[in-house]
Amino acid sequence: MSDVEVSSLINWGVAMLTLPGETESGDLHLVKSVGSGVLAAVVDGLGHGAEAASAARAAVAVLERHAGESPLPLLQRCHRALIGTRGVVLSLAFFDGAGGRGSMTWLGVGNVEGVLLHGAPGARPARTTLVTSGGIVGSELPRLRAQVCAVAPGDTVILATDGITQHFADGLPRDAAPQHLADHILSRYGKGTDDALVLVARYVGAAGMMA
Repeated sequence: MSDVEVSSLINWGVAMLTLPGETESGDLHLVKSVGSGVLAAVVDGLGHGAEAASAARAAVAVLERHAGESPLPLLQRCHRALIGTRGVVLSLAFFDGAGGRGSMTWLGVGNVEGVLLHGAPGARPARTTLVTSGGIVGSELPRLRAQVCAVAPGDTVILATDGITQHFADGLPRDAAPQHLADHILSRYGKGTDDALVLVARYVGAAGMMA
């Protein structure tokens, strides 16, 4: 089966800021369709500047080249490829629309924060937080465990690097477009003392997709 179109499964937006004085950012992202799903990832190279950007680019290259792998072996592959670099922290979410039933698998190492906002009015819980493991991809990889959860149309995932302050998901207008949300979070919660990136992906459903 050919890869699905990204827009058939998610709508998404990204906003980023390079630390003033630097020419390139160590915070990068990837959104890529693969098989019946879409992989969304946010990578933060340790520190900032050229070495951080180089490590982040290396991680994104591995993610893009091997996006068809399951999240756990994909992250382990990144770790092996980044040994000898400054290393990165990262979080990824894979949206799977196979069979017309939405699910999301997510996994993270380090402090790229992830939040899933449930779109249905009165949904309980109203949000789910990605539980990441401490460590560094390329240096100190912890024991990993992926989280799998059901997603419904209107559910929104936000991945943000540590250049964004905590509580960025509080009081968001959930019906706003993903790009608007990304811009809002960066402008309101960006620290300005580090590279910063926020990626917002809204699940729109898998209607008409074949198993």
